[in-house]
This record gives sequence, C-alpha cells and structure tokens, in this order.
Amino acid sequence: MRITIHLSTFEQTNPCAYAIVWIDRDAQRWSRESHFGLDLPTWGVVHTRPGVTLLCGPHDGVPLCELDGLEMDDPGGPFEGEAGSAHLCGEKARGHWHVQCIDEELALPEHSLFADEEGL
Repeated sequence: MRITIHLSTFEQTNPCAYAIVWIDRDAQRWSRESHFGLDLPTWGVVHTRPGVTLLCGPHDGVPLCELDGLEMDDPGGPFEGEAGSAHLCGEKARGHWHVQCIDEELALPEHSLFADEEGL
C-alpha cells in the first residue's frame, strides 16, 4: 500500500512551503515526490508510535517530521481526506498533513528508489 501525503502551511518556514511524500506502508519507507520550501531528503524510513507517524532520515533514523494523528498501524486507516497537524523536528515550524490518495495495488518498481535495498 502506498499513501500520498500533502504537507503544507508551514508559515514559519515559508508561506508557500509544501511537500508531497509517498509512504510505502509495507516497506516502512517514504519518498519526497515534490516540494518547495521544506528541506527534506529524497527518501527516508517511517517509524510509528500510537498517535504519530515519524518521517525519519534515510541512514540515521533521526525524526525529521512528526505527523500527529496519522495512524499507519490502524487496520481501518488511514483514509483519503484524513488530515492532522505536522511538526518539523528541530524547528518551531508547524503545519498540516492530509492524505491525498491511497493506492492499494501492489506495484513493483522498474528501478528501486532506496539506495540500501540492493539485497532485497
């Protein structure tokens, strides 16, 4: 399952700041597909806790962004249109997230995005 999340309204960073990220629920990875004004790497790992999903760095696992209320482990969610607050870790910037799309189809990529997946 791949979930498309739109991050926006980070006025403290930039009034027009946004990012579109894809979260691969099965692989516990995320990738940045489009962005402006948010300094996120091109991909990273996902960690979940009750009530929060963390978008973390690709190699060190350090949280970069907290998505409050996004329950990735909930069998009933997330769902299209769901929304909540977001927080850029290490900054005072707060914004919002919302689920734009959920793709339930299993699609095998032609090329792997994640650099450490050579042996997978």
